[in-house]
Order: sequence, then C-alpha cells, then structure tokens
Amino acid sequence: MAQTTVSQLAKASLNELEQSEAFVNRHLGPDNAEQIAMLKTLGMNSIAELIDQVVPASIRRQQAMDIAEGLTEHQSLNKLKSIAQKNQVLKSFIGMGYYNTLTPPTIQRNILENPAWYTAYTPYQAEISQGRLEAMLNFQTMVSDLTGLELANASMLDEATACAESMTLCQRMSKAKGKVFFVAEDCHPQNIAVVKTRAEPLGIEVVVGNPSKGFEDYDLFGVLLQYPGTYGEVNDLTSLIENLHAKKALVAVSADLLALTLLKPPGEMGADVVVGNTQRFGVPLGYGGPHAAYMATRDSFKRSMPGRLIGVSLDSRGQKAYRLALQTREQHIRREKATSNICTAQALLAVMASMYAVYHGAEGLTKIAYRIHRYTQTFAIGVTQLGFKVNNLVYFDTVNISVHGNASNVAKKAVQQGYNLRAIDANTIGLSFDETTTLNDIEALWKVFSGDESQSLNSQKLIENQSIVIPEKLQRNSEFLTHPVFNEHRSETEMMRYMRHLADKDLALDRAMIPLGSCTMKLNAAAELMPISWPEFANLHPFVPLEQAQGYQQMVSELEKMLCETTCYDAVSLQPNSGAQGEYAGLLAIRAYHQSRGESHRDICLIPASAHGTNPASAQMAGMKVMVIKTTVDGEIDLDDLRAKLEKHSQQVSAMMITYPSTHGVFEQNVKEVCDLVHQHGGQVYIDGANMNAMVGVAAPGHFGGDVSHLNLHKTFAIPHGGGGPGVGPIGVRKHLAPFLPGCSVVDSENEVNSENEAKQVGAVSGAPWGSAGVLPISWSYIAMMGRDGLVDATSVAILNANYIAKRLVSHFPVLYSDKNGLVAHECIIDLRPIKEESGISVDDIAKRLIDYGFHAPTMSFPVAGTLMIEPTESESKLELDRFCDAMIAIKHEINDVVNGVLDENDNPLKNAPHTADMLMADNWTHLYSRALAAYPLESLRETKYWCPVGRVDNVYGDRNLVCSCPPLTDYAEDELQGDLS
Repeated sequence: MAQTTVSQLAKASLNELEQSEAFVNRHLGPDNAEQIAMLKTLGMNSIAELIDQVVPASIRRQQAMDIAEGLTEHQSLNKLKSIAQKNQVLKSFIGMGYYNTLTPPTIQRNILENPAWYTAYTPYQAEISQGRLEAMLNFQTMVSDLTGLELANASMLDEATACAESMTLCQRMSKAKGKVFFVAEDCHPQNIAVVKTRAEPLGIEVVVGNPSKGFEDYDLFGVLLQYPGTYGEVNDLTSLIENLHAKKALVAVSADLLALTLLKPPGEMGADVVVGNTQRFGVPLGYGGPHAAYMATRDSFKRSMPGRLIGVSLDSRGQKAYRLALQTREQHIRREKATSNICTAQALLAVMASMYAVYHGAEGLTKIAYRIHRYTQTFAIGVTQLGFKVNNLVYFDTVNISVHGNASNVAKKAVQQGYNLRAIDANTIGLSFDETTTLNDIEALWKVFSGDESQSLNSQKLIENQSIVIPEKLQRNSEFLTHPVFNEHRSETEMMRYMRHLADKDLALDRAMIPLGSCTMKLNAAAELMPISWPEFANLHPFVPLEQAQGYQQMVSELEKMLCETTCYDAVSLQPNSGAQGEYAGLLAIRAYHQSRGESHRDICLIPASAHGTNPASAQMAGMKVMVIKTTVDGEIDLDDLRAKLEKHSQQVSAMMITYPSTHGVFEQNVKEVCDLVHQHGGQVYIDGANMNAMVGVAAPGHFGGDVSHLNLHKTFAIPHGGGGPGVGPIGVRKHLAPFLPGCSVVDSENEVNSENEAKQVGAVSGAPWGSAGVLPISWSYIAMMGRDGLVDATSVAILNANYIAKRLVSHFPVLYSDKNGLVAHECIIDLRPIKEESGISVDDIAKRLIDYGFHAPTMSFPVAGTLMIEPTESESKLELDRFCDAMIAIKHEINDVVNGVLDENDNPLKNAPHTADMLMADNWTHLYSRALAAYPLESLRETKYWCPVGRVDNVYGDRNLVCSCPPLTDYAEDELQGDLS
C-alpha cells in the first residue's frame, strides 16, 4: 500500500485525521483495499450490495441504532475510569462465599492478562490444548484432594448453580424415589434461591430447615448442607450423613475449599457430592464473578456428573496426552433428557485458581488458612472481652455476634471506618475474615464494637497466645496436593516458566485464526480487557449496598441500553452467567408469563432438528416438553411440519426456539412467517443469539418477531472465551416479558417488582445479582469504541469474510447451504462426506492435518455429521483468510493424491496427523511420504511453525482407562525408566 505523503495529509480534514485513530480500524481485519479485493472476488462493487443480497429485505433494519459515535481506546479508558471511580471500594467482611483475596502478580500478568490463555478456545481439539488441559487437570486434582472425593470436574459456573446441579445429580443417582430436596437453613441465601428456582419447573419440592431436627416428615432423595455454614458454624456432618444414607438419600455439601486445608473434608464424612467455589484462590471479587465453582463426587457417579471432565490418555506415539473425557457435554447426547445444559464453564478462572494452588502448595495454603483462623479467633476473643456474645461454638473464618438490636448502627459505624459487615438481622452482625485481613483491620473493627477510640485490643499480643479452636475430630489429618506439580514452583522464576511452558503447547487466537463456526472467535482487544483489573471493578463484593456500587450500576445500566438498542428489545437482564443460563432464564420468563395469564397448561417447546444441544436441555430444565420440528434439505425450518404441529397442539404450545441466522449459516427468508405462526397460536418466540454477530445493526430479533433472546457476550460482544469460559449470556425481552426477568434474593434491583408492586419475576438463576459483572467492562468498552457505525461495519465484514472463504473453497469443497443468491451469512459449511466415500479421509483426518498447517480446526460435524462449519469473524485480515484457504486447498490436493494413488491410502500425512517435532526428528522415518511434506506442506510454514506437543490422541483408550487427576508418581518413574532404556 502506498504511503500517504505530507502534502496529501495537508489536504485532509480534521475528521479524516482523527479517523485514523478510530478503534474500528484496529478491530477489523481487512482494510479498505482488502475489502475491495474480496468484493471483487465475489463479483460485487460494495459492502452495501453484499448486505442487500444476504440479509432479507423483510427483516432489514431501517432505523439506525441509537448508539454514540465510537471512542478511541484512550477516550474509552478515560470515560470508563471516571465511571469506575464512582464505586466505593470498602474492605469487605461480608463473606457469604465471596472473599477478598491476593492474586499473585505473576498469575495476574501471565494468566489473566495473557492472550495465550484468555483467547484460547474450549479444548475440543485436544492435541492443540495440552497446556490448558494440564492446568485444568491440576484444578481437578486440587478439588479432589481437598474435598476427599475421588473425582472432580473442570469447573462449574458459580457456587449457587453448582448447588442446583448437585440437586439434580442427587435426584438422578439416588435410590430413594422421593420428591423432596432438603436444604439446610444455614446455606448461603443465594445458594438457596438458585436451588429453589431450578427445582420448581422440575417438580422438586425444596424444604429449607434445620437438619438437626430430623427428616421423618419428608420423602427425601437428597440434602444440601453448607460447610462451614453461612453464619460461620462448623459442624461434624458424619452422623447426619450416615442417617441420611440409611434413608437412601444422597448428601451434597457446599464447602469452602480453603477451609478444607484445616477442616476434615466432607468426602471423609461420607458426602456424596461436594460443591463450592474457588474464588478465594486468587480470583478477584469482580462484583460477583466470574469465579470458577467446582463439583466433586464419587467415581461411580462420573457418567452423570455435569460439566467438563479432563482425562489422561495416550497419543499415537504411546505417550501421555490429555483430553476431554466421556463426552461430558451431556446435553448433546441426551438432549431433552439431559439433567444439565452446561456448555461453557469457567476455564480461565479455574486455571487461575489451580495456579494459585501450584504457587502456594499444601503448606502455603494451610498457612494462609491458619492465619485467617487465628485472626478470626483473636477478634472473637476481643469482642467477647467487651461483653458481646459470639454465637459460634466452632468456626473457621466467620463469626456472628449478638448486638442486641443494634446491628444497623454497628454496620454504619463500620462503613464510616471503611469496612462492610454483614447485618444478618436486627440483633446479629456477621464478620468473615480472609487472606487480606491485617492486625490493623482487627484493631479498627474492635474499636467499632467498643466505641472507644482511646482503647486498644493489643491484637499482636493476643494472637500469639492463642491456639486452634477447631476440635481434633474436625481437624484435617489427611494429606493433599502431594503431586510434584504442587511442590516444584515456589519461586516466581519457576512459576513463570511453568506457565509459559504450558502456554507454548497451545494454539490460541494470539497465534492464528480460530475459524470455528457458531463460536465467533473475534478479537478481544487489550483496551477492552484492561479495566477488569482495576481495583474499582475487581475488588467490589457483590452484596455491598447499591450506593457503594454507583459506578457498576451506571455501567450496567448503559450496557443494558446498548444491548436493547442492538436487539430492539425493551429490557435486559445481565444475570445469566453463560449462554446456556441465558437460554434457561429466557424460557423461565416465557413460562412465568403464561402462568400469569392462567395458561400454565402451555408446556410444549418447539425446537428445530438442527438446534444446538443446549436448546432441548434448557427446555427440559424449564419444565417444558420438547417437540422437534423438521428441517428441509436446504436446512430451513419445514413450514408444513411447523403448521401441522401448531394446529395439533395449539393450546399447549409455550414457545419455539430458533437460531437466527440459522444453525446452517443462512438468513432464512421465512423467519417472520415462523414467528407470526407461533404467535397466532399463543406461543412465544425464543431466538437464540449465538449468531448475533451477523445481525448487529442490520437486523434485530426484537424487530422481526422475537419475544426473548439470549446474547453470548463472549461471542458477539468481545468477552474472551478463556479456554472454555468465562461466558456471559444476558437475555433481552420485549416489554410484556420484562416483569419476569431473573430476580435476586440478596440485593434489591429494579426488576424486583412490576408496575403494580406485585413480585412477578422468576427467581435467581445465578448467585450474584448481575452475574459475572467483573467482565462486563469488556462489552461496554467494545460497543463504546466501535460506536454505531463501527458495529455495522463489524457485522458487514464478518459476512464479507465468510462469503470470501466460501467463494475460494467452493471449487474444492462443496458449500452445503447457501441462500437464493448463492451466499452465506457469517459462516459456511463445507461438505466432506463425498471425500470420505471417495478417499477414506475423514473429517477428523482433515481437522488434525490442519494442525500441521498451524490452524485450529473449524467446528466438526455440527450441525451435519461429516462437515466443517467455518466462521472467520470480522477480525481476520485477508492475509489470514488466504492463509487458511491455502491450507484447506493444499489439504484437498493431498486428498486427491490419496485418491490417485500418489499417497498411500493408509500411510499418508492426513491419517498420521498431527506430526510432532520428535516424530520428524526420529532416527528412522518409516512413512511412505517425506518429512518435508509432513512438517512443511506450505513454504510459508518454514518461517512460522506451530509444533503440536502430542500426536493424535486416542479417545477410546482414554474412556476405557479413565484417569481424571494428575497421574501418580509411579507414572513419572516409569516414564523416566523408559527414557533411560532408550
């Protein structure tokens, strides 16, 4: 491109000069010249012409979005900083499952703020995910060790939803056939609220009460206990669990993982399921999330456990390799029979928590926990000396204190000194101590209770004369975190190198395009992510009074309006903390709406056959019956089948779930007709927002017939995938559904009551009122910097890039679906089934061979088996698109060579892919093709080559020989022995 001269710049307007700083120019991959070249390939003259042909006129948005012009990066950061400074960051002693913590700077810099970790995708391609898989296996080992159970998964969304998942797991596995799930009254209130929300549509009766009073009156299948309790009490659960087992009921315990370094773990008391969160393992509060929750259970429950499970297998060289085990995304297998709709989890936060354990080890964690306990004990003794009653007999880090009707005044005095306490009721104050607590904090809080600034507790002397108050029978005696990984990285040098070692194994967006259909792996700009580490956003407890969170409230309000504007909906809830949670919340709103109109009998959810597996799973969880609608050979909804089923079940239809643009990557022409038909029969239309990246600014679901949609902020609105989470899935609704948005049991919000002051909303679907609020600054920044016109440009270029790839590949691979103009939306599906029939080369072979070319594979076999679904996003340049197309075309030439006998049908670079460095460096090369073809099929790879750390992973072996924690020391000894022999 020719350089602009000074004389040319002299003629430029101020607006043209400022335009060079526009963020949209940094976000979009192709510049103007590249866009023109791609349009020429498509035979078009302009982006406008392309959009006119791709987006149906019947749904085309005519009115511009009411969103301001885009800000530059520094303007956005300055504006958001002024908003953040409206938050009052007092030191929290509220507890309730959320605690101040110290994020080791090396973990903050090398994990949270490192694109090698936060831009990675879910590890469905195991060979290029070995680093994050190892980190998540460390997480599973950490959780399993600390809870005393045999098996743990690779994270859950949050503690409250993990409690709800434990309920359905208990129901599925219990030999008792009762309908009652008993929840201890000293569970955290947000946990109780989410369990109640989950239970009601499933016909489960939740009883909240005191477990010590017995269960004779209840037909139980399971019980949920908190350990320690929300008010701080630590009880021995052993006999209680034994009694419940005698009734054939299962027991779930929500446990504080850090406390389990000192306390006897629930697994050793007989618990069947243990859940909780790992937030206090170095993950900032973030006004409620994202934080990695966990679930541990018995080995015999492994095939029913929700979420992801990392396992150990072997690769093609016979070497150890990690993978996702047991196909644990059960909603894709069991669909409407699934007990969970979990799709994303909290991988990035689980990695942070696991690294915290790696860095500190068992000894370091125990010291942190013991110091917290000693500080708690010191304060408890101090207030007892003042005449206050500490109500806890045994505690770890939390005490509740009787203050004789003075709780409000004590809490206000504490706020004046810079502290937030928990006013449990008018007579009781709760305090939870943590890793950040200092002796100065103890002195200051003691003076709040004493009311005398002149007195001193002399906490230093007091703390040195105390011993542990936890009874011996409740003390932990078993070892944990004995694996070498938790004992070899104490210095920052070793820790830094370990994190780099793992990152180097992986292929993330910082290395290459990740062309996954339906997953929108777009740029996650640094300027969008920087604010999440600011103390004003990172260090706020989710249950602080709203007046202390004015910055968050302003940002949330502005983001809700932005999202309403992009979707044409009337209201938004940001509470759902994943896309699947958004689906669930949207269907609950529809269900509640029908109930409010006396139409509870409406319980059928219509879902196209091509739908994502979470759709039927979410419908089942919302108490609906799934009815499948056929799709035509063109991939569109079969209108005849839809009409027939609507006519037959007119009075029972509750909702129809559709994805738009369709799962097949096309703007269906009949979408308005589909919506109108459903509405004519009294149903509501749920439009899955997974493909919203193709619509922002050019079409809107609330405009062409949707009643509710969830939006994947981790797709369209730039929150990074983080190796499988965080995700955020807010829902937008039309006005009539607004009263039924998720509520919150702990903090009041505008959605608590409708205009008649009658509470109508469904219960909480996540633990924190605004879900994963800590990452919302990312989406706010993305929209603010892109601005109205930039958002339209992003949509347009996403569609351009997808059509350019389809055009370049169509003569080599059939493009399975397109519209009447031969065009696709934001993604295209190439059909590999004829190749399999002709050559024996499978979709898996092509996906693994792409690794040798330095690419993550597109989405495999969804929505059609034997296909690849490709979505390039607007962030990829023409250079990168061409690099990918060149790789696919080269692979097709290799397939042709197999067909023509140039390459052996069994011993060829596709069947043996991916090729590791040690394969190529072996003394004896036994294959019938050259090392050069294996490693450098394109000359460009000689300059920049990603070396896969393992060969093709054996999935069958991994499932038959399931290992889901760090391999034992004997495995390492065997590896060393083999090395010596060689």
